[in-house]
Amino acid sequence: MKIARIETFLVPPRWLFCRIETDDGVVGWGEPVVEGRAEVVRAAVDVLAEYLTGQDPLRIQDHWQVLTKGGFYRGGPVLSSAVAGLDQALWDIAGKTYGAPVHALLGGPVRDRVRVYAWVGGDEPAELSEQITAQVEAGFTAVKMNAAGATSPVVTAAETAEVVARVAAARDLLGPHRDVAVDFHGRFTAASARRALAELAPLHPLFVEEPVVPDHGHLLPGLVAASPVPLATGERLYSRTDFLPALTAGIAVAQPDLSHAGGISEVHRIASLAETYGAQLAPHCPLGPIALAASLQVAFATPNFLIQEQSRGIHYNKDADLLSYVVDPEPFRFVDGHASRGDAPGLGITVDEAAVRAADRTGHAWRNPVWRHPDGSFAEW
Repeated sequence: MKIARIETFLVPPRWLFCRIETDDGVVGWGEPVVEGRAEVVRAAVDVLAEYLTGQDPLRIQDHWQVLTKGGFYRGGPVLSSAVAGLDQALWDIAGKTYGAPVHALLGGPVRDRVRVYAWVGGDEPAELSEQITAQVEAGFTAVKMNAAGATSPVVTAAETAEVVARVAAARDLLGPHRDVAVDFHGRFTAASARRALAELAPLHPLFVEEPVVPDHGHLLPGLVAASPVPLATGERLYSRTDFLPALTAGIAVAQPDLSHAGGISEVHRIASLAETYGAQLAPHCPLGPIALAASLQVAFATPNFLIQEQSRGIHYNKDADLLSYVVDPEPFRFVDGHASRGDAPGLGITVDEAAVRAADRTGHAWRNPVWRHPDGSFAEW
């Protein structure tokens, strides 16, 4: 069996899918994308396809080594994301070839269901009560929200109070037996994060995500030492090497993205590395169905898994949603805030190829917003 063809599809709202077909007709799907730079990743996939075409698709680990290390210049989000989607598709082919779900190929399941959370609010969170109530009524036991919109370099008393008030409102609606995670989204400086974390501690967040931008990872040890709240990070870290300083700093939750951090192969290894530091795995996934399917396969086989992000109803999904490109929604039916383990081969989903090809004819050019402070200077989004 050889790889015969590799295609990519730019599909709304902001996703990129790839399709690998073998010469005997087995098809695997992946989701290689950098949100806001999908066209660039598409070009990277085309370049990597030159190597993969004609190769045995079942030599996944060997291909991962060549794709990530075969060029003199390595790493970065574009290359890592291109490799990630191709890696997902190769695992999908392997599962279909062997007649087994990917989690079985990773050593077998360690759980029967995976806890998931729902997003509430938007980039500038407001009017949360109705959204939280709806998610609780839908059975979710955890939600995540952005802490704030554009944030001053040193947070004011008013800004801190607004963050605390929003999380307090969420806690009141959720009660003590459900969880709220709070995403700082790298919008806070270390000093501002330290101040806000102390104020949030009595509200018992499940974790606070990206307290600072990854560029300031060297400040994580001090933040972890000062924080009474578990800290999480990792959506903008792309390898075990990237995660090692964060783990040694003492983060509680590692959040690699299956579409950014080298795919199933590397995230499975990141999970094992995190386990040696007592950290839990909560894969980042505000993306499409293929990325979520890959994330769930890893979650079923990972002992130190905590909770899974998913994008149904997220504020980015304006032109399509999680179920727009799958034939059967059952793998993404969440009961009591959990996804059940299935035994379908590969990634466990059937992609609606006709819908994908039709969507690609329209494509998209999604870009993240550029924010500015009141004085006109750049603000972190």
